[in-house]
Amino acid sequence: MSVLFDAIDLDQLRGHGSVKWSLYPDAIGAFIAEMDFGTAPVITEALHAAVDAGAFGYLPAALADELGTACADWIATSYGWSVPAERIRPLPDVIKGLEVAIEHYSRPGSKVIVPVPAYMPFLQVPGSLGREILEVPLARVDGEYRFDLDAIDAAFTEGGHLLVLCNPYNPAGRVFRTDELEAVAAVVERHGGRVFADEIHAPLVHPGHRHVPYASLSDVTAAHTITATSASKAWNLPGLKCAQLVLSNDADAAVWEQVGFLAEHGAANLGVIANTVAYREGRGWLEEVLSYLDGNRTALAALLAEHLPEVGYTPPEGTYIGWLDCRALGLDDPATFFRERAGVALTDGAACGSPGFVRMIFATPRPILEQAVRQLAAGYRSR
Repeated sequence: MSVLFDAIDLDQLRGHGSVKWSLYPDAIGAFIAEMDFGTAPVITEALHAAVDAGAFGYLPAALADELGTACADWIATSYGWSVPAERIRPLPDVIKGLEVAIEHYSRPGSKVIVPVPAYMPFLQVPGSLGREILEVPLARVDGEYRFDLDAIDAAFTEGGHLLVLCNPYNPAGRVFRTDELEAVAAVVERHGGRVFADEIHAPLVHPGHRHVPYASLSDVTAAHTITATSASKAWNLPGLKCAQLVLSNDADAAVWEQVGFLAEHGAANLGVIANTVAYREGRGWLEEVLSYLDGNRTALAALLAEHLPEVGYTPPEGTYIGWLDCRALGLDDPATFFRERAGVALTDGAACGSPGFVRMIFATPRPILEQAVRQLAAGYRSR
């Protein structure tokens, strides 16, 4: 697999025409969280079969039910969390999950608590729904990002009701331990709050770490959590528009029966099929990809240490996202600088709530990753 991935070149990637490789056609694309490795062959085969069968009508209940069963089996096998299949509902994407969590599962007019740095849309969606955002910076303890429990407590006191909890964490790369999640749960429950758990990167956890679904901790967390996940990151399917909302208590399921139709309506047949096959038959491919990504996350550390040691970077515990601290470089806008001067397109940390940082996607062939870091260093040295 490593040989096959290494053989993928820039011309091939640009030829696919995705936003990642066409928005800045002269730059190495490292700003959108998708992989450059295609997807599992079993998924491709299933999609070809669906196209040949003309599966283009509105989503039938049978396909949605199959997805729920496949996702429930994956969650049980991978994380030890038992969820009834009928409680797992199709969505077009995790962002839709956040929208419905705000609109239907948080107190009307209440503020939304978002730890930062954050996935960029988490800092956009609440405002578009007329909600105020309370940004709560993660704490840095012994070189590790952690939840600032006192700040979260203060945010609930200030009128927050829904906490956005991303795990594995985009962009900081943490996979939170059980004790950390339990500490957050105590704060949430003390204030009668709710949690939107974004667990889209759950299958992308590196050696030495384990994903614990937040809602699986206890009956208490199950009762105050709405969980969203998808196969889209781990099997590289974002354009197929399918995610899953996991309803972990009776009350939320009853609400969904009344309001869920429109949200489910956006899930695409081909995405539902692809997610179902990923959960059922894609584990072998994913394990090979994870091994390659593990090599990339450590290679990135070595490359930065050699070529651009001024940049801070800790290999993530999960995801394929590098969170780079560029504050020592003295650049007002490091993402724009590196795109214009180094030909590498990155995400501006300011868009994540943390100016001075950049987000770098390292799910790319290792020769391209090496080229990207050399270009970053050359661009910086030439200023």
